Amino acid sequence: MKKRDLMKKHYSGVSRIAGPLLYLRNASDLPYSALVEITAPDGQKCGGQVIEVSDEIAVIQVFEQTMGLDVFNTRVSLVDREVRFGVSEALIGRVFNGSGKPIDGLAPLVADESLPISGTPLNPVSRERPSDFLQTGISAIDGFNTLVRGQKLPIFSGSGLPGNEIAAQILTQSKAIGENVRFVVVFGAIGITKREASFFLSEFEKAGAMNRCVTFMNLASDPTIERLLTPRFALTTAEYLAFQCGFHVLVLLTDLTNYCEALREVATAREEIPGRRGYPGYMYTDLATLYERAGRIKGLNGSVTLIPILTMPDDDITHPIPDLTGYITEGQIVLSRQLYRKGVFPPIDVLRSLSRLMNNGIGDGSTREDHRELANQLYACYAEGHEIRRLTAIVGEEALSDLDKKFLRFAELFEQQMIHQADQERSIEVTLDIGWKILGIIPKSELRRINKELISRYFSELMEDGVKTPFY
Repeated sequence: MKKRDLMKKHYSGVSRIAGPLLYLRNASDLPYSALVEITAPDGQKCGGQVIEVSDEIAVIQVFEQTMGLDVFNTRVSLVDREVRFGVSEALIGRVFNGSGKPIDGLAPLVADESLPISGTPLNPVSRERPSDFLQTGISAIDGFNTLVRGQKLPIFSGSGLPGNEIAAQILTQSKAIGENVRFVVVFGAIGITKREASFFLSEFEKAGAMNRCVTFMNLASDPTIERLLTPRFALTTAEYLAFQCGFHVLVLLTDLTNYCEALREVATAREEIPGRRGYPGYMYTDLATLYERAGRIKGLNGSVTLIPILTMPDDDITHPIPDLTGYITEGQIVLSRQLYRKGVFPPIDVLRSLSRLMNNGIGDGSTREDHRELANQLYACYAEGHEIRRLTAIVGEEALSDLDKKFLRFAELFEQQMIHQADQERSIEVTLDIGWKILGIIPKSELRRINKELISRYFSELMEDGVKTPFY
């Protein structure tokens, strides 16, 4: 059956409307995930998607509000077998809403191709292992939880913590190092306030990053169902730019907690049996359909790197959203409320954070030959200082040895000089140099995780540069 024939068919057997869902009788021929047009009694039209089909009933997810619809005079028309988005390189620099419609006041987009937002399934054999350093300009990430192209590395934030500010900093500072590398950022905002949307756009404009960014904005005032579409429009754009245009694409999605709340709302409206904390039992699978769209494909130059940001309710890392996310992704960046209260920005808890693919993107030829061993030593010294800090709260600083006091001092310097950087962008070389400088407070005999040759070489270079003592 041709598409133009499908568009002529109409359905009017609406049995009930529950929240964002419309139940349609005698529509068993509707394709699953099809795009439909819903006409209200007053002639107003809105979009919808088929999310369930059986012999008796078809369930349609309404994209806009269901106010004004009734069971007697509402009509449904089939538009396409699946939701699609028109893509081209002209997407770069544009701003869209959560339904993929331009909201920047510019001319309509001329698409080169129309792609299904559900994505194209990838043969696992065709996937290439994520590799190559992707610089964010943030020392706590680049130095200790390095992001590589093709990786999915979430940020676990908490209510009131500066997750949005960190997102803006990554978006404006990030870059793919190398010659003739085409790099672009795709940003998907899910359920954010108008104030937050204004903040992001102003930050992009101030940093001159709009011309290398594709932005999708779903506001808190927009229909809840739109939250489920926003990340799929963003990832479809990223896949096109990466695998058909050869870009290295960084996708940043915030806030995935709002996405999961929308998923729970739809599941409740469908009267599904709830899983953990009321979330649907298939939330793991649903999140995987988003996260697993990141990666690299053998034989293609581009890559899709994903940083989802989510808010942990009550700072609970065992909550279903961060818990399931941690199972799917390759590590996590965890924000610390304690560091935030101390005025450290970005308040990244290095000890609780992890990048499982870090070794794929560091070392000689990628970052620097001393990166791995220096990061190990700095991590070990900071962990030691962190434990001594806890001990000090019990026995007092007077009971500490001179070496303990040096580790305690190192922990303070690490937080104030390495983690804290405000709006300052740092290259990986600057990050590693800062690490060597603050490491000067620790006796060389205690530096057991780093090669003696590297110690002699880099301390000598710092002396030659006129830095005879640590810069603090």
